[in-house]
Amino acid sequence: MSAEMTRPAGGQGVDEDAEHLASLGYSYEKQFKREMTFWGNVSLGFTYLSPVVGIYSLFAASLGIAGPPMFWSLVIVGLGQLLVATVFGEIVSNYPVAGGVYPWSRRLWGRKWGWMNGWIYLCALLATIASVSYGAGPFLSLLLGLESTVDSVIISALVVIALATILNLGGTKVLSKVAMLGLLAELGGAIAVGIWLLTTAREHDLSVLFQSFGAGEGSNYFIAFAAAGLIGIYQYYGFEACGDVAEEVPNPGVRIPKAMRMTIYIGGFAAMFVCLSLILAVPDFGAVISGADTDPIGNVLLSAFGPVGFKVVLGIVLISFVSCALSLQAASSRLAYSMARDGILPGSKLLSKFSETRHVPPYALLLAGLVPAIIVVGSKVSEDALVTIISFAAMGMYMGFQMVVLASLRAKLKGWKAKGAFRLGAWGIPVNIAALTWGVIGMVNMAWPRTPEAGWFVNYLVLISAVGVVVVGLIYMVWKKPYLKGDAPAGDAAPAAALSA
Repeated sequence: MSAEMTRPAGGQGVDEDAEHLASLGYSYEKQFKREMTFWGNVSLGFTYLSPVVGIYSLFAASLGIAGPPMFWSLVIVGLGQLLVATVFGEIVSNYPVAGGVYPWSRRLWGRKWGWMNGWIYLCALLATIASVSYGAGPFLSLLLGLESTVDSVIISALVVIALATILNLGGTKVLSKVAMLGLLAELGGAIAVGIWLLTTAREHDLSVLFQSFGAGEGSNYFIAFAAAGLIGIYQYYGFEACGDVAEEVPNPGVRIPKAMRMTIYIGGFAAMFVCLSLILAVPDFGAVISGADTDPIGNVLLSAFGPVGFKVVLGIVLISFVSCALSLQAASSRLAYSMARDGILPGSKLLSKFSETRHVPPYALLLAGLVPAIIVVGSKVSEDALVTIISFAAMGMYMGFQMVVLASLRAKLKGWKAKGAFRLGAWGIPVNIAALTWGVIGMVNMAWPRTPEAGWFVNYLVLISAVGVVVVGLIYMVWKKPYLKGDAPAGDAAPAAALSA
């Protein structure tokens, strides 16, 4: 893509956002419509983060591993991810370009780093869409009164993917409105359900949050707590989606950093409130820890709301899953489009096509529907294969995050001075170091082997899948040299790097 400004025919005026985009090397042609409001941007990040999806997916496992104190992992991880969101806010304010981590890392470090970061993050996003859609399957089956078999779950997941794709093809305004609806439904539902559980079904007081009830016995409790802490690690990503749609938000340098932090605040509060209300409503922690109660959420909700109320709650949960898949698809399609318009993805010519009527990249959106659908269908053939891909998803997200944080720290040490509306100033390097330290700790926790009796493959599944994606990306990078294609700016953040470029 040409790095020169391309003004509209006739010399008509161009708004400041478009001029800033052009100054970053992207022409005025094929623009997204800046129709996403601040709260629409927050809603996108919130529904991607989705506290209901995160908590409902891992509550039973985390409670069984570490008991009620697993709640505190949500606080710890929330603070750690807030550091990352702050670093991202400074970067997106400087480079408000669609695609998020890929253009950021490309500008901060260089072509190769940008390619690998985009590749890893795109794979993680597509795998996460599949996992979220698959996770929605049982809820849709229950809501429709179907037996929750492998086939019914797969069909339900495909319905969720198709619905999300159709809505995304409607354009930015539809995406913004549906994301807002998802936020209101999920946040309102989570608060309503939580209040009902706390007032009518509470079995314990807050002191249980400091009692393990026998969880982690026979080993160091910290190990059990770290394992249960995966509920927090899997919970707090989604805020970066606010930056993936930077070209669809007016005044992005100011609004998006605020939206990222607001996503953490609101999403974190909702996740902790949902988790707390469920913990205090579980009648027998010992049964969950021993494995006698394998579905504490279902049992609590059915007991508290009855059959009819249970169906209503299922509907709210399903809305959360659909809106989460919708936001993930939007983020992954913008990333694929951003990489394709620079010519560095296989099939870039097709993926970079832009609909002038809907103002979305239709083929990038179809990719974000087709690949997750193939992964979901593949679970019929090999369930282990699906588990492998899903295991990589969270690790891939954190790898993508930390590649940006590391690139930002490196650029700062080489003299990069952020010039966006949101700047960390003297706090830039300390916050970068803290965010990087936190991210490395999170990745080590995810990859740590915890079940020696299960064999080496199961224990190192997350690490193996992550290394596999990196190796495939490296092979393609050496073979096709995609990073050399296109003329979008790269490695020009630091003065020394810009001079050599």
